[in-house]
Amino acid sequence: MRLDKYLKVSRLIKRRTVANEACDAGKVLVNGKAARASYDVKQGDVLEITLGARSVKVKVTEVKEVVRKEDAAAMYTPVS
Repeated sequence: MRLDKYLKVSRLIKRRTVANEACDAGKVLVNGKAARASYDVKQGDVLEITLGARSVKVKVTEVKEVVRKEDAAAMYTPVS
């Protein structure tokens, strides 16, 4: 699954266009490297997202095309 779509489906970022812009601006790192919106997200990847003063670091636990709102948080685990 594309990185921008994963960010939207997992609800880490609300809109896919915002996720796309964040990737283009270099605010999304995958395994420590800046990633493009077209990056293919895999289970085990570590995502680091910086939007404004907020920074989030998560590990991908599963990749699903369609997820209910209640189950979205199960797609990743927080990393400190």
